[in-house]
Amino acid sequence: QIHCMDRVELKTVHLMKRMPGVNVTATTGTAHYTIPMRLDQTPNGDNNVRMALKLAVDREALVKQILRGFGEPGNDHPIAPVNKYHAKDLEQRKYDPDKAKSYMEKAGMLDHTFNLHAADAAFAGAVDAAVLMKEQAKKAGIKINVVREPDDGYWSNVWMKKEWCMCYWGGRPIEDMMFSVAYSKGAPWNDTLWDNDRFNKLLISARAELDTDKRRKLYEEMQEICRNDGGTVVPMYNQMVEASSAKLAHGPISGHMALDGMRNGDRWWMA
Repeated sequence: QIHCMDRVELKTVHLMKRMPGVNVTATTGTAHYTIPMRLDQTPNGDNNVRMALKLAVDREALVKQILRGFGEPGNDHPIAPVNKYHAKDLEQRKYDPDKAKSYMEKAGMLDHTFNLHAADAAFAGAVDAAVLMKEQAKKAGIKINVVREPDDGYWSNVWMKKEWCMCYWGGRPIEDMMFSVAYSKGAPWNDTLWDNDRFNKLLISARAELDTDKRRKLYEEMQEICRNDGGTVVPMYNQMVEASSAKLAHGPISGHMALDGMRNGDRWWMA
């Protein structure tokens, strides 16, 4: 018997809500789903290809069908709407199969078949999301082969190994942490091997900038660069859907990582 759990199965969350003595919460935080492309593998190094794949994703459909509405569309960068320096004025990328096809034609890759490696170890519904993306991309003339991988060993054998795969990030409370861990040159978890000189220089500058407005502009430019040049499709910001016994009480829940910032043991109490 447990008193709380994270990662509630979204397909059955409506049933859990009906259970007496159980509270279901949906917390908006920094979590997001990603689909990284290794840029050292052909044809991912061509930004025309990356732009085509980003435009071939119907994000709103993914949020509706995969997240069951528990989230919002991503914009191909990892800085969530709850982050202090989120670029709220950056244009939201929309599903545009015609434009996606145009980019793929520029790359000369309309005949190429992209292997998208997926397992629900990445996140619940990752395989279904990959299949849905495959169907969405067909309207752009883009061919995707979904390679279903075993959950066991996914993070050792697929992530950062295969050319394109499903992934999950809990996000970070501040922009520098998120960008430094997964997007800066040489970072151990830079799962696309992306290296953008302007981005890397801005990252260092932002760390030293004490003026809030100037720092915001630096981070906003970094999000724009990541969106338009980066090797990761970020289709969704997901809410953290969790369930707990009605016997538990707590204050406002932190959105930085699951279970109240991984501190429910300190912050929650038996009512």
